[in-house]
Amino acid sequence: MEAATANPAPRDRVRPLRYVWRVPLLLAHIVFGVLICALILSWSGGFMKNGREPFAHRAIRLWSNLLLKVFGFRVKRQGTPLGDPVLFVANHTSWLDIVMVHSQRAACFVAKAEIARWPVVGWMAARGGTIFHRRGNNHSLASVMAVMVERLRAGRSVAVFPEGGTGHNGVLRVFHARIFQAALDAEVPVQPVSLRFARDGRRVIDAGFRENESFVGNILRLLGGPPLDVEVHFLEPVAISADGRRRMADTARERIALALDTDTPA
Repeated sequence: MEAATANPAPRDRVRPLRYVWRVPLLLAHIVFGVLICALILSWSGGFMKNGREPFAHRAIRLWSNLLLKVFGFRVKRQGTPLGDPVLFVANHTSWLDIVMVHSQRAACFVAKAEIARWPVVGWMAARGGTIFHRRGNNHSLASVMAVMVERLRAGRSVAVFPEGGTGHNGVLRVFHARIFQAALDAEVPVQPVSLRFARDGRRVIDAGFRENESFVGNILRLLGGPPLDVEVHFLEPVAISADGRRRMADTARERIALALDTDTPA
């Protein structure tokens, strides 16, 4: 098992200079994203036809890849995402996890309801087909599950974080099994996705939220930080088991855990 990098170098003299060019680029890119949401996502189809990716999905992937570049991240992908419809399940450490998946494959994400109230970001997420969930509310979860099944049956892919929240210090939490019922009801495959930040092939666990760190604070810290690799690994699909969604959840978690703890080839 590899050693994880917990913190960057204590002194980073280049950080102020990175803000000089990255902040203007970020603001311009947000405007670009608003235009994509307003002019493209409103009319373009939301699912593949004859295996062909719709224009809206290509626009989402382009915007997501460029956003990661603004932060100085280099995207590395392993594996191949399944075609629509599929339920993607991924580990969750950062708000950038959604962007990382979208850089390779557009999908309707299940996200906490608070995001819907965030200025600009909430509106963009809603336009992108995000399914909002109020954590701890069983009625909300039932509604979310119904929407997930509806989207999957309509031919759209859905992505979820089965941990139910962001993990800290690189810990991969237990996966909630109930969310896998949507794949069973819609009769679609489940594909685990491993997401990790890395430097020189070693996992970096400090890119997520630190204790008591705000959303804006995390953005500013990453925006001024040194370059990182973001690794998106599409893993072997999990076998569908009508009587074993707990087994499906555990298998998905095991495969993601193995991918997170494996050194990336040079």
